[in-house]
Amino acid sequence: MIRNSLGSLLALIGAAVAVWSPFRPWYDGRHGRDFRLTQLFEGGGITGAGASLFTGLFLVMLVVAVLTVLGIVLRSRLTVTVAAVLALGFTILWMVRQGQAAGSLTAADNGLNSGAGMALGGGVLLLAAAVVMRGRAGSGRHRKDNRLDEAHADTARPDNTRQFPAPPPPQNQPSSWRPQEDGEEDQGDHRHAA
Repeated sequence: MIRNSLGSLLALIGAAVAVWSPFRPWYDGRHGRDFRLTQLFEGGGITGAGASLFTGLFLVMLVVAVLTVLGIVLRSRLTVTVAAVLALGFTILWMVRQGQAAGSLTAADNGLNSGAGMALGGGVLLLAAAVVMRGRAGSGRHRKDNRLDEAHADTARPDNTRQFPAPPPPQNQPSSWRPQEDGEEDQGDHRHAA
């Protein structure tokens, strides 16, 4: 429970940082929400053309936040991991495309700014949250089933010994009992008549 709580807290912080990042400067004072999402996939690359809120990088970070909240509610490590990969993937793709457009990628006043770092940091926090989270108890194909199969119940004993019935007495040995002859007394218990 503590791991899930800590993982959920890390995931919420990572998602909040990722969603906040487009409102901070990403490169040369230009905010992340001003970079068109479609420019990441076009041949022309990143240009100076502006974008509206839902056509810029904010849309990706919003999807990251929604996936994160969904992953926390469902206690799904996979969903939080997908959110982390989206945040990191689009940020790194943007950095590659920005480097191609500018000729180089620098980290100074006229280069990378806090918004890109926040997006990367949010993605790393989401990955850390996915690692820390335990997920749902007893879900998945690796759940241990404590019920025993009747056909294999004798092999599931802790000491790996099987219970077999006692063997029958040997049939070919002579019996120690013999009938009494006349005049011989029985050596066992006698009850004397009074």
